[in-house]
Amino acid sequence: MSTMTTPSPHPDPNRNRLPTLFEVLSRQTLAPVDLFSFYIFMRDQQRSVDYLDFWLDVSQHMSLCRHYVRELRRSVLVETPELEKQGSKRSSYVLDHLGEVNDPSGPSTNLNNEERVKDQNLSAFLRQDNDLNANGALANGGVHHSPHSSLGSQQSGLRGSGDRPSNGTERERPPRPSFMTNGSPGYTNSNSPAHTVARADIRASAEKILYTYLLPGSEREIILPQGILSDVTTSIEEEGRDDPEVFDAAKDYTFQAMERDAFPGFLRAKALGNLVPPSSFLRLCLGLLGMFGGFWAGFACIFLDKPKHIRCGLILPFTIGVYALSSQQYSIDPVLALAGLSEYTFMNWSRIREPYIRKLMNKRAMMVLFFTVLIGVCLIVLFIFVPGHRL
Repeated sequence: MSTMTTPSPHPDPNRNRLPTLFEVLSRQTLAPVDLFSFYIFMRDQQRSVDYLDFWLDVSQHMSLCRHYVRELRRSVLVETPELEKQGSKRSSYVLDHLGEVNDPSGPSTNLNNEERVKDQNLSAFLRQDNDLNANGALANGGVHHSPHSSLGSQQSGLRGSGDRPSNGTERERPPRPSFMTNGSPGYTNSNSPAHTVARADIRASAEKILYTYLLPGSEREIILPQGILSDVTTSIEEEGRDDPEVFDAAKDYTFQAMERDAFPGFLRAKALGNLVPPSSFLRLCLGLLGMFGGFWAGFACIFLDKPKHIRCGLILPFTIGVYALSSQQYSIDPVLALAGLSEYTFMNWSRIREPYIRKLMNKRAMMVLFFTVLIGVCLIVLFIFVPGHRL
């Protein structure tokens, strides 16, 4: 198995190939193959955005765990600094050796040994911390090590399952660090929640994922193997677990499902074309109308023996018809592609910022434009220069 380093959140301008799903979810790509475009594609075309939302919520759960451990480490070092020197408490030792936790942008099978050990240490610590909380044993001279005054502890109600990523700031728990929350006031410069995270927030996050996506009959149920569903349900409801490892199997299965079923279509739609289905259908109707008008007028000019300068009017309907049908056939508008525009929703356009996609789109646009001109010229010459015969 090949090892992979922790992905950089910055796009790679030197990428000379199509991006992978791992890179898209890691936010290493630019429009039109960025995470925002993939979300729109999953919502409007693939009709399976619940799988991506599940992935993003599991990523947010991992982020909550990471910030909880970070705050807990800071609170332990501030309140009981002698533990750092003595090394007598196992929880303090684990905190000191956790290091930075990985961003869950890819499946757990893609992690190298060092990253996998960090994730396992994090989950092991959270399980131990959960057991200590349950037994009332996590205390040191009456001081609790969990961060206090958590926003999630003050507001214990769960968000509704329909509250997806939006431009507003979430009041229940720190918002998902995604493309929908750039510049949100709830975030610090390090792209981390500004509020502290309590143990109850992690538990609420795990239960929300379970009740929203995994339980049979849930509002946004996703299809997973029964064995994975049973393991996750047992771990959360019976064993009381809420560590990130609980969702590893479901997260990996979801990643593989999106990679197999949705991502190839996303690349075809966004890397090889710049039109959405409604625009393609509109061009189909316009192309058929233009071709009908061109053929009707062309045969009328032939059978009425019209002169050639009058037949030159056929250039307009044939040009419109051939151009529109070619655009529909290849799902690319060559003029707009050469202008560097890609459609993400009907009649809404964004700049093509991924360098390799821009280069690929220009090549396809030139090819489509060449065939459009070739077919259009053939039809125009045929109907202009064919001898007339008045009936």
